[in-house]
Amino acid sequence: MKDMLEIKNLHVSTADGTKDILHGVSLVIKKGEKHAIMGPNGGGKSTLAQVLMGHPGYTVTKGSIILNGTDITDMPPDQRAKLGLFLGFQYPVEVAGVNFANFLRMCVNEQKAEGEKKVSPIAFRNQLAEQAKKLGFSDELAKRSLNQDFSGGEKKKAEILQLAMLKPQFAILDEPDSGLDVDALRYIANALNSLEHPMGLLLITHYQRILAYVKPDFVHVVKGGKIVASGGPELAEKVEQSGYENLA
Repeated sequence: MKDMLEIKNLHVSTADGTKDILHGVSLVIKKGEKHAIMGPNGGGKSTLAQVLMGHPGYTVTKGSIILNGTDITDMPPDQRAKLGLFLGFQYPVEVAGVNFANFLRMCVNEQKAEGEKKVSPIAFRNQLAEQAKKLGFSDELAKRSLNQDFSGGEKKKAEILQLAMLKPQFAILDEPDSGLDVDALRYIANALNSLEHPMGLLLITHYQRILAYVKPDFVHVVKGGKIVASGGPELAEKVEQSGYENLA
């Protein structure tokens, strides 16, 4: 179906087959919905994010991933991105010598349909400056190499700026709050809430604190490679109070 990311009975192991990680995860995310995934370390949260984007270190042994009616289970990451899927990394990597703005312009142009006019460097710089201003992102950072010598907060801000420029249909954010102080956390949350294009959001986090700023429609708890509980925002509050021990 259109405007929907469907995860159907997903079983995943490491690429070498030595470890099974996910054991039948099923989830439907509709465009415009915000879903949060919580869970203890080693429960499979980040694995799910990586698998959805096509990380070669994992193998889907059963189940499927459907994006807007298209089965993307075996697609490489670049094709998934062109179809409208975005992954924000828990630990964004530094890429020395690759200008951030030029990298982002290339990504935007790669999304264009065949025959569609590409964005010129000057036009893109103007668009980038406008979007950066909306998000309170320093224009100086966009002139530097991708994530090089960025602080942890700056790297996360750069991820949100990429998200704003690329306008994906569905975004997966893997622990966007990790390593952030309170001010940076509020910035990230406000930037997410201010995005103007509708999209489906899957936000992975350990803690309830970011969910106080980015209000989810649904909260799911992943433990032992399975979704063991689903509910509304109140589920995050319950987890914050009593932890994961009492969840099946």
